[in-house]
Amino acid sequence: MFRTTLLPALLLAACALATPARADDAGRTKAESFVASLHPLTGKVVIPGAEATLNLADGYSFLPAADAQRVLTQLWDNPPDDSVLGMILPGNDARSVLDGRRWAVVVTFVDEGYVSDQDAAKIDYNAMLKDMQEAARDENAERLKQGYPSIELVGWAEPPRYDAAAHKVYWARDLRFSKADGTDDGHTLNYAIRVLGRKGYLSLNAVAPIEELAQVRADMPQVVEMAEFDPGQRYADYQPGTDKAAAYGIAALVAGGIAAKAGLFAKLGLMLLALKKFVVLGIAAIGGMFSRLFRRKQA
Repeated sequence: MFRTTLLPALLLAACALATPARADDAGRTKAESFVASLHPLTGKVVIPGAEATLNLADGYSFLPAADAQRVLTQLWDNPPDDSVLGMILPGNDARSVLDGRRWAVVVTFVDEGYVSDQDAAKIDYNAMLKDMQEAARDENAERLKQGYPSIELVGWAEPPRYDAAAHKVYWARDLRFSKADGTDDGHTLNYAIRVLGRKGYLSLNAVAPIEELAQVRADMPQVVEMAEFDPGQRYADYQPGTDKAAAYGIAALVAGGIAAKAGLFAKLGLMLLALKKFVVLGIAAIGGMFSRLFRRKQA
């Protein structure tokens, strides 16, 4: 059966043998201790391994790679992924990692080369959406067979937009998940930002409950502005004939077909992040937690 509403791994040991009241106290203490062990950064932040910089606006923070990977594995119960370079969070501290009602943005770098934007003005995103919806439906039988929830791509929550001056593309998908018996298994917003550079692109993937779309719409344009490649590594610095060029353009980047390595948990073709689910834990200080998007069957 699918395990979709579990306590995060960090809290399981504390709660397993305790009474409900003690479980709440133990879980809260563990969570608070975990957050206190993180090292959020503010202001100007260098992203090692990407030759890029984040200029964080007031009211935002960044968890470096080691902390971000700990959040993903120890708190949100995801498998290890050493490609994660960090995580952008709302707020000047890291407390939002405990709240499943808030968004988070995981940062990676894809070094597949320079992505040409020559096709950007010609893309029919409505036609693309229909193709992606059909592909998602076609792949659902195999997803269910492998123990994953089926995916319905409801539509664009935010139609793709390409900023030709900044060389950034961003879009959002409205996704619904269902178990093998047809019961609902979650509904989420997947917001993707790609910052194009000389050797590849920064992949910024945000997830949030779909009911938080208005807040994400308000916050993400500012997040888009924060990320820039360092001088010499920007899109305009590309050297034709010398630098590596990607085998795809903007359309494939958005559709997620050829560029399958982009983003966390991009194993099944739609370039999705972990699903944020609101889980009622009975812990007053922790409004919600995160759970893995594609949870395998457990014996």
